[in-house]
Amino acid sequence: MSTTPEYANILVERRGAVGIVTLNRPQALNALNAGLIAELGTAFDDLEADAAIGAIVLTGNDKAFAAGADIKEMADKTYMQAYAEDFITKGWERVGQCRKPVVAAVAGFALGGGCEVAMMCDIVIAAENARFGQPEINLGTMPGAGGTQRLPRFIGKAKAMDLCLTGRMMDAAGLVSRIVPADKVLDEAIAVAERIAGMSRPIAMMVKESVNRAFETTLAEGVRFERRLFHSTFATEDQKEGMAAFIAKRKPVFRNR
Repeated sequence: MSTTPEYANILVERRGAVGIVTLNRPQALNALNAGLIAELGTAFDDLEADAAIGAIVLTGNDKAFAAGADIKEMADKTYMQAYAEDFITKGWERVGQCRKPVVAAVAGFALGGGCEVAMMCDIVIAAENARFGQPEINLGTMPGAGGTQRLPRFIGKAKAMDLCLTGRMMDAAGLVSRIVPADKVLDEAIAVAERIAGMSRPIAMMVKESVNRAFETTLAEGVRFERRLFHSTFATEDQKEGMAAFIAKRKPVFRNR
């Protein structure tokens, strides 16, 4: 395992083919400020450009994945300041734009921006103590990083309305891929990421791109998109290797091409 020490608000490790990014503002329950978001973008740029990395784990600590955007940083902003700087836009979508699969390991609070960043990930592994919510309405504002858009796609309109309009928290049921004991959440997320990283890298990216397409187009167009990507896999060496290995009853050796 190698660790990258130059960040102030996050920690970055490389464990084999898995990159691990840990939000690291424990004194503020990992509240998402401009410094953290900038470092998160840099880390994801580096990991996405690293050919040795096949999947990324994003996590926090046992008390909080991220308790939301930093209220102190935005409390005094005027409308024109927020609009002119396109607040909660620059850098905030970087996790969702990552082409490599991203697994979130969530324990404790994932509220506001923290819930929104978790939803940008492809797979969410949650601890039994995880609590999700969009409490912005309690502050006289509303979600601004996709909470009113991704949440209905995850859990349906009624539950999304409930969370966004009441500001209450909910447990992980219905929002995540797996729920595990708190002391196992990071290990489980890493194991999932390691399994994904052991697959063909280009095929994994195609799968991610195709699933995401389901939220952005009609069923007919989505199926057409999926089928064309499926056809394109037959131009890869990894498809030939994977099917030959299956026929020969051996484990495939993917070369990511």
